[in-house]
Amino acid sequence: MAFSITDTDDDDDFSESHEINVTPFIDVILVLLIIFMVAAPLSTVDLPIDLPTSSATPQKKPDKPTYVSIKPDLTLAIGENLVRRTDLIHSLDALADMNRDRYVFLRADRSVPYGELMGVMELLRDGGYSKIKLVALEGAPGAAATAPTTETAKP
Repeated sequence: MAFSITDTDDDDDFSESHEINVTPFIDVILVLLIIFMVAAPLSTVDLPIDLPTSSATPQKKPDKPTYVSIKPDLTLAIGENLVRRTDLIHSLDALADMNRDRYVFLRADRSVPYGELMGVMELLRDGGYSKIKLVALEGAPGAAATAPTTETAKP
């Protein structure tokens, strides 16, 4: 006496499939990977500035930070766009997502004199931008010669 476990009814043409189709999931993941690979380099500032190191704990950066950089030749830049010192406040005001309540992240090269840094901070304060954070490289105390690549903002 033999019997079969399989169902041999051929009257149901649309039977349920119990397999997971992962092809759409893989397609979505690949599209997201491409988007993040393209967007990641756009979210950084690529001006070559030799930042000093700091051992303070890093703070969370906002989604779209506004960087004002002082290069070694004392030229100013907002993000990667060079601006004249006299046009700094006007250029900050012209940014679409900028208001005076947002933080301005000030980056200065290690070779920039302290007086120049304070002059730019005074210029920002006179223009109504009183929320300024200084940017430094994250490092151990006394490790000024070998600087890691992680930037931190100091209040």
